[in-house]
Amino acid sequence: MDVPAGYNLPSFVPGFAFPMNRQYDAAAVEAQAQAWWQDQQVFAAADAGPGEKFYCLSMFPYPSGALHMGHVRNYTIGDVLARYQMMQGRRVLQPMGWDAFGMPAENAAIQRGIAPSRWTYDNIAHMRGQLQRLGFAYDWQRELATCRPDYYRWEQWLFTRLLKKGLAYRRLAAVNWDPVDQTVLANEQVIDGRGWRSGAPVERREIPQWFLRITAYADELLDGLDELDGWPESVKAMQRNWIGRSVGLELSFEVPAYGALKVFTTRPDTLYGVTYMAVAAEHPLAQQVAAGNPALADAIEKLKPRETSEAALQTQDKLGVDTGLRAVHPLTGDELPVWVANFVLMDYGEGAIMAVPGHDQRDWEFARVYGLPITPVVAPEGFSDEPAKLVEHGAFTDKGLLVNSGPYDGLAFQDAFDAIADLAEQRGLGTRRVQYRLRDWGVSRQRYWGCPIPVIHCEACGAVPVPDAQLPVLLPEDVTVDGSGSPLTRMPEFYETTCPQCGAPARRETDTFDTFFESSWYFARFACPDLDTAMLDQRADQWLPVDQYVGGIEHAILHLLYARFFTKLMRDEGLIGVDEPFTRLLTQGMVLKDGAKMSKSKGNTVDPQALIDRYGADTARLFIMFAAPAEQALEWSDEGVAGANRFLKRLWGFAVDFAAWREQAPAADLATLDDAQAAARREIHANLQQASYDFGKGQFNTVVSAGMKMLNELSRLPVPESGGAGYRAVVEEGLSILLRVLSPIVPHITHCLWQGLGHGEALLRAPWPQADPQALQADEITLAVQVSGKLRGTIRVPAEADQDAIRAAALAEPNVQRFVADKPVRKLIVVPGKLVNIVV
Repeated sequence: MDVPAGYNLPSFVPGFAFPMNRQYDAAAVEAQAQAWWQDQQVFAAADAGPGEKFYCLSMFPYPSGALHMGHVRNYTIGDVLARYQMMQGRRVLQPMGWDAFGMPAENAAIQRGIAPSRWTYDNIAHMRGQLQRLGFAYDWQRELATCRPDYYRWEQWLFTRLLKKGLAYRRLAAVNWDPVDQTVLANEQVIDGRGWRSGAPVERREIPQWFLRITAYADELLDGLDELDGWPESVKAMQRNWIGRSVGLELSFEVPAYGALKVFTTRPDTLYGVTYMAVAAEHPLAQQVAAGNPALADAIEKLKPRETSEAALQTQDKLGVDTGLRAVHPLTGDELPVWVANFVLMDYGEGAIMAVPGHDQRDWEFARVYGLPITPVVAPEGFSDEPAKLVEHGAFTDKGLLVNSGPYDGLAFQDAFDAIADLAEQRGLGTRRVQYRLRDWGVSRQRYWGCPIPVIHCEACGAVPVPDAQLPVLLPEDVTVDGSGSPLTRMPEFYETTCPQCGAPARRETDTFDTFFESSWYFARFACPDLDTAMLDQRADQWLPVDQYVGGIEHAILHLLYARFFTKLMRDEGLIGVDEPFTRLLTQGMVLKDGAKMSKSKGNTVDPQALIDRYGADTARLFIMFAAPAEQALEWSDEGVAGANRFLKRLWGFAVDFAAWREQAPAADLATLDDAQAAARREIHANLQQASYDFGKGQFNTVVSAGMKMLNELSRLPVPESGGAGYRAVVEEGLSILLRVLSPIVPHITHCLWQGLGHGEALLRAPWPQADPQALQADEITLAVQVSGKLRGTIRVPAEADQDAIRAAALAEPNVQRFVADKPVRKLIVVPGKLVNIVV
């Protein structure tokens, strides 16, 4: 036939037989599609060739044993995005790997009496099969596991470079010690005072630790957030707060018999409100006064913080010890008592604060406990009562105008800040500086199942990086763990070695890297996982940055900040040319059941494998994408899953019936459409237009809705007993559009129907359908008619009808006449294409 412009029917390919079984057999359909994809290597990413590159990546899983519904949702979202981009003609890379090191493997190995390596590799094999059963479009040739030497060799190599540049270093540090996992945790891995994995109360200890100097990149990490337009604002805000750049004043308070006590404050406008000083239990001043005084030393020891989160520090009981020392106020000359307080941390700022209880809540609570003065020095503009009234029930923490501040009374915050800072600098009492909340990243972990830190300790030469030729430092895998610390410390065959510089007997480092070390660069290694001569090659620059990253918002700091940091380290080492790892970030919502997050402890989990065995992967994918927008929480519904399955059965049955009817039908002809067929085609193209827009916005639930509307339109058309050229044209085109729109979401059923209907082998290689402007044009339109704002009827008018014609039709509508009656029409408003409002 003569196909009009915009007709969305791909050419038929002879030789494809439609599967005539009208019963939808999900297992058979999905096995057939996956076998074809595997045979054709459809998802193997081409490093070069036609089409713009698109790197789509979901945060890789820890191989815990089996997928949970959170995994399924995360990876389905990523897969839908990847498949959609394939159908836009782009070269798509979507890889998968395993974040395979970590304490859970050790804990599981202890319970089972096996090596962590065996537990990990068995889980990888099982979970790989589950991912494949879901039909995800992964390039499995690029699969990696972070516990493999061919992977961790290169992070060891990078660490030795950082060590030589001074970006990696070792020092004695107070650390967060997880007594259950027997390892150190970074501050951000301590949640409400407990280990993020074990849930055990965290202790504070001082041990030698390895650090990466992330603070050297603080400004770049902060400023770079302004360029990440494709990231959620909430994630960027969390990173800004974590980096915590603040401009303030560093001041010195002279303490006789000790010296200058340095503090940093962002509120020099409150300087006249300082009534005491407070230092951390680990501060040199505290240690000095404790020396030779066992009772005081014991009291100070008890003040060492056991919890480090800000929430814990805010809510814990405020405890302290008066050192007996006095500090001299730099402006007033007043003597201020110096206390050791449990809410002051040594690794924040200077480990000392000037306490302003009138304007800091923790300072206020401490002052109330120990009867210390509380002097308000800032009041809101227009406040006419006694300033003391402001702080009767808590600190006044807002900015305002200065009071009780000598020559600075009446000044607003910025004027007071500048005036006091100027005076302090002129007198040599202090200086303006920028401070960060961010601290260097402690990467040492005292556990076995992790990447060995490539350092050799020599009594003569110190800490020596392992030479390149001796990398990787292999982690022995056939190891039994018993929970009593790292077995590496009890394995002379591992730690006994010789110094690479002087040849003397030396000891290998037995700490291993924090597992976030591995996940901070895996996205780059996916570009060249087969490379055995370098960490990365030019393929990394061909694929990076990741165009679309998908994962949970809970990783906003634990992972995403470190990945950005590592990208800059690799850039400065000449390995890549990009500044940021991820252009766009989608943070999917949680999966809930009965209003709570799915978890084994709550007993409200749904087994993805059982769901797939019963309904098939496409049903699981369809429900997940339809039930809620990707960024919002998804409430699980068994009825919703059953409804998704019913829709797929309807789609299959309709296509089978149409194929059987088509065998005896005339050639398709769009020129012979009747009114119902033209209206159905118009609705299909309107829904296609909406679905294409929604795909671009990541609104996949409304894409599914558009697909459902398309099938409804096709199903409502009467099936002709004879003839039917117009019916065939509309349904053939409509099905071809519908299958392509749904293909990224339910790829198996659409693949088999596409082949069975004769459209070609690879649906993924078919062009994305385009809405036909001619199809969207209607000869007539329906307008709602309101009388004084209330709906009273509808009218059908020619699409090109003018205002006079629309007015006449609206006033002639019988039900409208009832409500207008003999009343004069004061106003008649026509909203083009939508409604008429008659005001009487």
